[in-house]
Amino acid sequence: MGKEAKTNAMRILEREKVAYTAHEYPHEEGVAVDGVTVAASMGEGPACVYKTLVTQGSSKNYFVFVIPVAAELDLKAAARSVGEKSVAMIHVADINKVTGYVRGGCSPVGMKKQYRTVFDESVLTQQKVYVSGGRIGTQVCCAPADLIRAARADTAKIIF
Repeated sequence: MGKEAKTNAMRILEREKVAYTAHEYPHEEGVAVDGVTVAASMGEGPACVYKTLVTQGSSKNYFVFVIPVAAELDLKAAARSVGEKSVAMIHVADINKVTGYVRGGCSPVGMKKQYRTVFDESVLTQQKVYVSGGRIGTQVCCAPADLIRAARADTAKIIF
């Protein structure tokens, strides 16, 4: 099969000297798979697999929130964590324009621009955490503290 093509997320993790492992999971080309299914297909519990959500605040600034795949983002808590009156999910059609990634392959590391990023504080209880590797079908796994550092992120309670 040859050498695996690195994603922008992987290149940044390497540049930041973050030890990670890449994991592939089965998917239909170009079709996003829900996170709980991704976790199961990799033999992992959904508590250590995180999804990346992109929002826009009332200030029109974009914010990135990273939460366990089975959890739901508390929009009010998320807004408080970044000092906004409110935040709303961006439209799926805007994901690529804002982040450079596609739906289902959006990583908290390596977006077009550095947006304020917040991981749910539950990430700190995990020994390892999986996030999108920057394309559908790829996850990267690393230590939470290293991932938070590479994403230049904060933590807060942002799920229900």
